[in-house]
Amino acid sequence: MYPFSTRSTLLLGAGLTALLSAPSTAFAQDQAPAEAADTAEEPNSNDIIVTARRRSESAQDIPLAVSVIDARQLDETGAFNVNRLQQLAPTLQFYSSNPRNTAVNIRGLGVPFGLTSDGFEQGVGIYVDDVYYSRVASATFDFLDVAQIEVLRGPQGTLYGKNTTAGAINITTNQPSFVFEGRAEISLGNYEFRQARLAVSGPLSENVAARVAFSGTSRRGTIRNVVTGQDIQSLDNLGVRAQMLWEAADNLKITLVGDYNKQDANCCGSVFVRTGTTQRPLNRQFAALAAAQNYAPPSTNSFDRLTDLDSQLNAGNVIAGASLRAVWDIGPGTFTSVTAWRYWDWKPENDRDFTGLPIVSLSQNPSQQNQYTQEFRYAYTGDKFDFVLGAFAFDQRIDTQGTEAQGLAASRWNIAPNNALSNDPSVLNGLTARNTQFLESTSLALFGQVSWKVTDAFTIQPGARVNYDKKKGFYQRRVFTGTGTELLGTETDARSRAQLGVFQPQVSAPEDTDWNLTYDLTLSYELAPDVLAYGTYAKSFKTIGINQNGLPTDANGQPIAAAGTIRPETVDHFELGLKSQFWDRKATLNLAAFRTEISDYQATVNNGQFGVLRGFLANADKVRSQGVEADFSIRPSQRFTAYASGAYTDAKYVRFTDAPCPPELSGGTTAAAGQTPSAPSTPGGISPANCDISGQRLPGVSKWAFSFGAVGNLPTEFLGKPGDVYLGYDGSYRSGFSSNPSPSAFTNIEGYHLSNFRIGFRSDDGFNLFAWVRNAFDENYFEQLFVGPGNTGLIAGLPGDPRTWGATAAITF
Repeated sequence: MYPFSTRSTLLLGAGLTALLSAPSTAFAQDQAPAEAADTAEEPNSNDIIVTARRRSESAQDIPLAVSVIDARQLDETGAFNVNRLQQLAPTLQFYSSNPRNTAVNIRGLGVPFGLTSDGFEQGVGIYVDDVYYSRVASATFDFLDVAQIEVLRGPQGTLYGKNTTAGAINITTNQPSFVFEGRAEISLGNYEFRQARLAVSGPLSENVAARVAFSGTSRRGTIRNVVTGQDIQSLDNLGVRAQMLWEAADNLKITLVGDYNKQDANCCGSVFVRTGTTQRPLNRQFAALAAAQNYAPPSTNSFDRLTDLDSQLNAGNVIAGASLRAVWDIGPGTFTSVTAWRYWDWKPENDRDFTGLPIVSLSQNPSQQNQYTQEFRYAYTGDKFDFVLGAFAFDQRIDTQGTEAQGLAASRWNIAPNNALSNDPSVLNGLTARNTQFLESTSLALFGQVSWKVTDAFTIQPGARVNYDKKKGFYQRRVFTGTGTELLGTETDARSRAQLGVFQPQVSAPEDTDWNLTYDLTLSYELAPDVLAYGTYAKSFKTIGINQNGLPTDANGQPIAAAGTIRPETVDHFELGLKSQFWDRKATLNLAAFRTEISDYQATVNNGQFGVLRGFLANADKVRSQGVEADFSIRPSQRFTAYASGAYTDAKYVRFTDAPCPPELSGGTTAAAGQTPSAPSTPGGISPANCDISGQRLPGVSKWAFSFGAVGNLPTEFLGKPGDVYLGYDGSYRSGFSSNPSPSAFTNIEGYHLSNFRIGFRSDDGFNLFAWVRNAFDENYFEQLFVGPGNTGLIAGLPGDPRTWGATAAITF
C-alpha cells in the first residue's frame, strides 16, 4: 500500500467526521454568483455573474471573451487544479514538468515553452481574491474553497494590477458568512487516490465572521521506478485557508486572509520514449553510448510506465501568504485596497540525464521568494459612465542556491571516445557546479478603464496603463572537481579542460529599467435584446526580462554581456466578438475571432550540453496567434444541461531566424561561413550555428481544441431522501502539437481525446454522492516530450494520467 501522509490522514479523518456528523437539514446559504445562477428556480435564469471588470455584472453583458466555471462543475468534473481545468477551457494550455517549470498559456501565448527563468514575467496572470500570484508554481496546487473561476482571454492590463498580455485566471473563493454553513467532501479512488475537503463559516460576533477551509489530496504515482521500487508522479497536497471578515461600518468591509499550501510529492520524472538520429558522430549517439555501458531502458514502450531514474526525486513546494482587503462604498463607487504578501519555498531534486546511468548524480535549484503587493482601486457605476481607476505596486526578491554534480558514467558520456580521458571515470565523477543567484524586481503602475454609454445600445470603452519596471539580478557559478579543488577557468591541462567543457565558472549581474504605456479601445453594440457585438484593439507590453540563470558564451568561452537583458515584448491585439442568448435565454452562443502579434517575443533558447547552461532567454523577431473560438450551452429545463466549446488556434513564429536548432540538426561540426549544413539526422554531419524557424508552429499549441459535455437528472428518492439522480459526461479533444521550442520531428505529440463520466444522487438537503471515471477509455497520451541533454537523440516523456475511477461523498450544511 502507498502510505498516506500523516497530514492527509488527519484531514481525511476531519472530513469524514464532518461528513458523518453534519445535520441532514441544510441551512440557508449565501451562494457564489455562479452557483446561484446554476441553481435558480427559473429555467431561463441562466445569467452568470462575473467580476472580470472589477464589478459584478452578467458575463453576457461584457465585451470580453471569458470562460466561467463554477464550484459545482469544478467539483463534479474533478477539476481540482489548473491542469484539469484546461479540459474545460479549450483555449487554456498547461504544461508542467515540475512545479517550477510550469507554463500556463492562453491562445498559445503567455510564457516561453521550456525551462523556466525567474527573469521574465508571466503573460497569464493568476489572481485569487484580487491578489496576484507571481509564481506559476501556484497553478500546480489544488483549488481551495473556490466559488468561481473566470478565464479571461486577451490582454487585461488596464483592469488588473499586474500587466497580463495574454489573459488572466481570476479565482474567487467563498467568503465568510454571518449564517453558520459549511461543506465537507471525501473522495476515494484507484491508485490509492484520497481527497478530503472541509469548509466551515459563521459569525464570531455581530459584525465579525470567519471562514476556515482545508484540502488534502494524496495518490500514489502512475510511473514505476524499477531502481527504487517506488511509484513516482504521486500527489501529496495540503492546503489551509482562513479568512476573517469585519464589517466595520455599513459601507466598510475588511477581510484578513491567510493561506498555507504544501506539496511533498515523489516527483518529477519521465519515461523513455524513443531515440532519433542527430548530427553527432554515431559513436556519440544514444545507442552507442548506452551499449558501451551495457545500458538499456527498462522498457521501450512508454505506456508500460516504467522508468529507472537513479537520482533522488523531490518536488517539495510551499506557497503561503496573507492579505488584507478593504472594500469601502463611497457614494456611487467603491474603493478597494488590497495589501498582500506571498512566499514561495521550492526544494527540488531531479534526474537531468533521464536515464538509469549515473551521468548527472545531483541536480537541484532550491529557491525562496518573498513578494509584496499593494493595489488601490476605485470603481464607479453611473447612468452614462462606468470607470475603474487603480494603482499597483509590486516588489519581489528571489534567492536560489543551485547544485549540479556529475556521476561515475559522466566521463564516458560527455568526453569524446577518441580522448583517453573518456575511459577514466574519475575525471568527471563528483565535478560540481554551485550556483548562487538572486533577483530583485519592482513594478509600479497606474491603470484605468472607462465605459461611456453613448446610447442604450452603443458603448465606447477606452483603457490605459502606465508601467515602470526595474529588475536587478546576480548569478555566480563556481566549479569544483571531485577532490574539492576549485576550477577558475584559466587552467590549461587536458584534465581540467575536459572538466571545464562541462561546467564553466561565470559571474553576471544584469539589470535594467523600463517604462511602457498600454492602452486599449473596445466598441460594443447591442444588436438586439441579448445580442451583443464588440470589437477590441489593445496595445500591450510584457516588460523587460533578464537572463537570470547565467549567460551564453562566445567562441572563446566568455559570457556575452549583451545577452544579459531582454527587450520587452510589444503586443498588438485585435478581437471581434458576438455574445448571444436565445430560446428565452435557454441557449447561449458566444463567438470570438482574434489576432495577436508580438514583436520581440521573449523565447527560451535551450543549450543541449549537460550543465553548461540550463537555458536562456532571447528575443524572437515576431510571433503571431490568430483563431476563432465558440462557446455554446443549452439548458432547456432544470433537468438537462449541455455545453460545447471549441477553438481553432493558428500560432506560429512569423520571423525567428537565429533560433536554436532541433536535435536532428544539432550535434555536428558547426558550419563555417559559406559551408552548407548537412541534411537532418546525418551522423557526423555539419550543423548550422542556428536555425531559421520562421513560419513554424509555436510549441504547446493545438490547432484544434474542444470541450463538450452534458448532464441530465431525474427526481427520485434515495435512503429516504428526496432529490435527483444524475448522469454526466465531459469530454475534451486536442489535436497534435509540438513539444519543443524549435519544432522537431522527434517531439511532435499526437492529438488525443479524453472522456469522463459521473453518476450520482443529489438530495434536496445538500447531500451529494457520485461515482466517477476519468479517461474512461484509458487513452495513452503524452503531456510533454523532452529532448535529452547532450544531443544524443534521447527523447523522454511525461505520460498523461491513465484511467482513474472512484467515488465522492459531499454534504453542504
